[in-house]
Amino acid sequence: MGLLYALLIGALAGWLAGNLMKGGGFGILLNIVIGIIGGLVGNWLFATLGISFIDGFIGDVLTGAIGACVILFIASLFKK
Repeated sequence: MGLLYALLIGALAGWLAGNLMKGGGFGILLNIVIGIIGGLVGNWLFATLGISFIDGFIGDVLTGAIGACVILFIASLFKK
């Protein structure tokens, strides 16, 4: 169930980040990958800054989406 949960969170977080950062997502597979990596980045970022975020499903999705937005923002800097 843990893998299914991570895939679901990753897909939602990637889709949300794709919509927030110009565009309508990148397809289900890339959304999942960006969302999972975004979750790792978001967890690391919040832990480094000492920020405690919402617990549970919503908190996981928001953390993943914020991390994915950071990744997409950094990628857009290199794209220009």
